[in-house]
Amino acid sequence: MKNSLGMLMQAYQQWSADLPADLTDNRERGVIEYESLRLNGMLVQMLSLYKLGVNQLPMRPAWMEVEDFLQAQLARHNEILGSRHITGSYEVEEDGQLAFFDAELVGSVVGNVINNSIRYARSAIHLKAWTEDEQLVLSISDDGQGYPPSMIEDQSDYVLGINMSTGSTGLGLYFGQRIAELHQRNGQQGHIQLLNGGPLNGGEFRIYLP
Repeated sequence: MKNSLGMLMQAYQQWSADLPADLTDNRERGVIEYESLRLNGMLVQMLSLYKLGVNQLPMRPAWMEVEDFLQAQLARHNEILGSRHITGSYEVEEDGQLAFFDAELVGSVVGNVINNSIRYARSAIHLKAWTEDEQLVLSISDDGQGYPPSMIEDQSDYVLGINMSTGSTGLGLYFGQRIAELHQRNGQQGHIQLLNGGPLNGGEFRIYLP
């Protein structure tokens, strides 16, 4: 399914590149690209969770310049952010900061959160990185209405639950938590956290990586 979706999107991009600008600069194109990227992200999550369940998910941590990592995450969403008139920005607390983590797995988590933030943001999304208690913290904030209070209060249960009123399966949060937990050092284990009132006064997702 993932390969088929990739081929479909590649053909779509080649086809749309040949069209006049007045036929491609429209809301429908943004919907197709956003939903395809979102669907691809969910397929990646399910495949990764399956591999994790059968102990076949490769863990390849390496030293990574955090600023380059955040730039790459935003670059993947440039077109969608632009089509929705959403400003994407990032901030690294320490210049030239390096961190040891699996960039592909963590990138899947961050990309999924950015996709969700695009849905709820009014006009801005902000990525930030800093060090806290010898852990790398990556956050994704938006200027939307924030997470529902019940989701903040019961976030540990929400990761494993299904919300029938919203249709949420909690897959993205469960995936993020499992990937965070794979990162361990000196008895510390990674985890995720949901907050409201972040830098943009909306919802904020954090992933802690020892």
